[in-house]
Amino acid sequence: MFTIKKYVVADSLEEAYKLNQSKKANILGGLLWMKMGHKTIQTAIDLSNLGLDKIEENDEYFEIGAMVRLRDLEVHEGLNKYFNNAIENCVKSIVGVQFRNCATIGGSIFSRFGFSDPLTCLLALDSYVKLYKGGVISMKEFVNMPYDNDILEKVIIKKDNRKISYMSHRNISTDFPVLTCAVSKLGDKFAVAVGARPQKAVLVLDEENILSCDPTKDEIEKFADYVEGKLTFGSNMRASKDFRSHLCKVLVKRCINEVGGM
Repeated sequence: MFTIKKYVVADSLEEAYKLNQSKKANILGGLLWMKMGHKTIQTAIDLSNLGLDKIEENDEYFEIGAMVRLRDLEVHEGLNKYFNNAIENCVKSIVGVQFRNCATIGGSIFSRFGFSDPLTCLLALDSYVKLYKGGVISMKEFVNMPYDNDILEKVIIKKDNRKISYMSHRNISTDFPVLTCAVSKLGDKFAVAVGARPQKAVLVLDEENILSCDPTKDEIEKFADYVEGKLTFGSNMRASKDFRSHLCKVLVKRCINEVGGM
């Protein structure tokens, strides 16, 4: 658990940002990961009064506030209808409903955890983060940025009519993933994101145009080998490096086939 010396409910993002510049300050999300450690927090900053718990939709994009719970994403009709239920699929295996009712999308994305299912899914979409000082940054750029003391306001997902499939493998249904995979298709272009390697998710594009618009079995096999060769994998208590390498090709092929049937 953790000990909080000073608890502040921020009245504005500017106040929260200024408080967060101290190395001994922490932004509070769902607290589910933070409570696993043992630390003393000098200043805990609560963003719950800043209206960041909403999902908004217009003709061009979805805006997801940083304090939106994973369960809200799971059951959001608009998101799941537009993105082929990939949003639901990327969060539904995260522990349990009670957990997802507490965990926030901002915590998962800003932390860029290797095991983050949502990060893998969002990388395969035309998605962005909006930081209070840093502004709007593409997800593929943000995932490789160094950590800083900025504040994540929202996640933005553009509506560009791409199709997407999301899959993961877990040793048991509610455990951390052994590997995560998302494949999206926009026109005749495919993009693949693979996470829980166990490192954080990485985006791989079909730069060699291996896949046709309606890919054959041989093209899919070749592209799965191509993706696997582009990535590095590691071993931990959940799986070996070799198993993850094999699993990558399996999930990539399954996701491509699912996208092709949409």
